[in-house]
Amino acid sequence: MTTATATKDGKTDRLAFTRNFGICAHIDAGKTTVTERILYYTGKSYKIGEVHEGTATMDFLEDEQQRGITIQSAATTCPWTHAGKDYTLNLIDTPGHVDFTMEVERSMRVLDGAVVVFDGKEGVEAQSETVWRQADRYEVPRLCFINKMDKLGADFEYSFKTVKDRLGAPAIAVQIPIGAGNEFEGVIDLLTMKAYYFSKEDMGSKVEERDIPDDYKEMAELWHHALVERAAELDDDLTEKFLNDDDLTPDEIRAALRKGTIDRRVHPTYCGAALQNIGVQRLIDGVIDYLPNPTEVPEVQGTDVKDATKKITRPHSEDAPFSGLVFKIVNDAHGDLTYVRIYSGILEKGTRVLNSNNGRREIISRIFEMHAKDRQARDNAKAGEIVAIVGLKNSITGETLCAQDKPIVLERMDFPDPVISMSIEPATSADKEKLGNALVTIRREDPSFQSHYDDETGQTIIAGMGELHLDIIKTKLVRDMKVGVNVGTPRVAYKESISKSAEARGIHKKQTGGRGQFADCTISVEPITAEQAAEQELDYKDGVAFENKIAGGAIPKEYIPSVGAGARSTAKSGVLAGYPLLGVKVTLLDGKFHDVDSSQIAFEQAGTLAFKEATRKAGLELLEPIMKVVITTPDEFLGNVTGDLNRRRAIINETEQRGVTRVVTAEAPLSEMFGYSNTLRGMSQGRASYAMEPFTYRPVPGNIAKEILEGAQK
Repeated sequence: MTTATATKDGKTDRLAFTRNFGICAHIDAGKTTVTERILYYTGKSYKIGEVHEGTATMDFLEDEQQRGITIQSAATTCPWTHAGKDYTLNLIDTPGHVDFTMEVERSMRVLDGAVVVFDGKEGVEAQSETVWRQADRYEVPRLCFINKMDKLGADFEYSFKTVKDRLGAPAIAVQIPIGAGNEFEGVIDLLTMKAYYFSKEDMGSKVEERDIPDDYKEMAELWHHALVERAAELDDDLTEKFLNDDDLTPDEIRAALRKGTIDRRVHPTYCGAALQNIGVQRLIDGVIDYLPNPTEVPEVQGTDVKDATKKITRPHSEDAPFSGLVFKIVNDAHGDLTYVRIYSGILEKGTRVLNSNNGRREIISRIFEMHAKDRQARDNAKAGEIVAIVGLKNSITGETLCAQDKPIVLERMDFPDPVISMSIEPATSADKEKLGNALVTIRREDPSFQSHYDDETGQTIIAGMGELHLDIIKTKLVRDMKVGVNVGTPRVAYKESISKSAEARGIHKKQTGGRGQFADCTISVEPITAEQAAEQELDYKDGVAFENKIAGGAIPKEYIPSVGAGARSTAKSGVLAGYPLLGVKVTLLDGKFHDVDSSQIAFEQAGTLAFKEATRKAGLELLEPIMKVVITTPDEFLGNVTGDLNRRRAIINETEQRGVTRVVTAEAPLSEMFGYSNTLRGMSQGRASYAMEPFTYRPVPGNIAKEILEGAQK
């Protein structure tokens, strides 16, 4: 690995010359193609891998190569020399398909910056918005790269406008293209006001600087003026110079943009065509120029192990106590590979660290620097680095590793609830135990996947983020883990909720000689959101918030949590039809106990009875997942598409004209969208495409809810 040469201690200097960033985008915008060029130009690989040929370095899973999509995020470390100085780039390539949005989520959590790639013809697409929101949530500074400028119909101004309008993003162009479609041949740098061309003979490795072509000079001046004006707004000194009509130097503009990017007040926007090897080197320079090094992002936030209300921070320094976050686990033939972002301190091979979430000690057997599936052994890992560790037995995604004598708990990630499930059964009795172990392994790797055993049907149910997600898991079980399975048809992950408040009493009484059981409790239930529970400082777990309002010792303190436990266990398995019941506040109002016969188990049973009765009174209803669907179709098939959507209970929100195509944005129940890709292909002669992502939950219409409930009770 190349590192920069030194200041006095060399430590701050190393971090100043490090960039941790990810490449993310909507599916098919060209993320992996951009990443492959970065690997080639940085010298990390000597041959450019292509997604369409199944040879991409970062898409190394068999499913990724066969399907031409990225399924799991892949990490690599590569060198880059810019302005005569050597830098280290830690890069993560993330998936674009919505079924694997969890991979983007956990990558965003540990990155200091991101490059968001857009299709030069389509601009902002459905999944672009999701990725952007994820980056907003983790406050990640980012650059924009408008790719595929060589595509027929590519339009830089249109795509740039969608970034500003649809995302509300403060984007600013630092480049504009020379030509578009078949005539795209280079880029104009708006800081230096020079044109750059990329040689076709050596895969674009040689970059030639020329004067701006005459027919682009006027347009370049307009964009340059907008850039200078925006840069001046970001810095008070530059504002004064600008108002005095003094020229701003490229270095002054660059410094202002860097500060603005790190503060997320501006997003420098590049353009190119990764497949034609145009523009990628300038983008890498942009990563160095504008994205933060680990010392330029806020100190990592955490809490005290013993007191979750007490905030602690760790500086991004080798001299601070060690802390790191587990963000990914990959099952490997030689043991689990656990990916860790090191935030502070130094992690040495062979040492023992603390998992502060569960209090277990872990031994760091080996440390690797990863390059997709290849690895390079390391003796240690330092603040600001992303490495893989072998040897951890009791740590899962989202947990904190830290120095044993200086514990800290770093903020965990939010994992989305699955929206689709299906039954899965072992093909033979020999496969039964293998299936159980395999599902545990997959769950460790993929927190958005869930599985449970249904006692009533005797089936194992697996749940995930979409049809493709479950299909990939099935393939993994059969092909990679050699487990024979039979799978059922996909089912929607419905939920139950209540619509109003209600009160009920639960009495559990078995007193027939000897020590009996007695518990009596009165509770109220009302709808609540996780946000409302947080505002009221209530413990919101498994979709249920619990509050104790017992006065005068009507129920002894040791029995009170049991009422909440009874309500929660009932909510988990549902009251209406076995679907999880969420968004309920349970308030314990009153009760009675017996000196001898009362127990925690008795009050748990009473809590269950009271909860079932109260929720039935409170207007139980079934909720279904609603998907946001964006369909791009040629004009002549618009009627077919909208008619079909109406039959699927969809609400069409917007129909936008883009050239000779229409983009239809709709909200549709997931239950109506199974197999939609085949239907859409058929009704549009294969020319329409769509993207779909989870949007919200809404009540199921009465007649359909009745059918679902009757089916669940059979």
